[in-house]
Amino acid sequence: MKEKIETTVARAKEIRPMVERFVSIAQKKQQLTALRFLLARLPKQAAQKLVYEIGPRYKERRGGYLRIIKGAKSRMRDGADLAKIEFIK
Repeated sequence: MKEKIETTVARAKEIRPMVERFVSIAQKKQQLTALRFLLARLPKQAAQKLVYEIGPRYKERRGGYLRIIKGAKSRMRDGADLAKIEFIK
């Protein structure tokens, strides 16, 4: 919903392929079936944002909708490396 989050590097690498697949579906189909597919897997607001805002934004792009930026910070309690994952503008 916010189009960027800060999380661990491992979690960001795990999230990226799933979100890029959802964006591809929302971008290419632009039909009710795409919305229904996304509604089955995501909350209603997130699915609608993908179909109506994010999908059309990347209509000309063939892939690579997300970027992972590794930070120099690490989490205090367990030392896990942190990264930002965000949509490319």
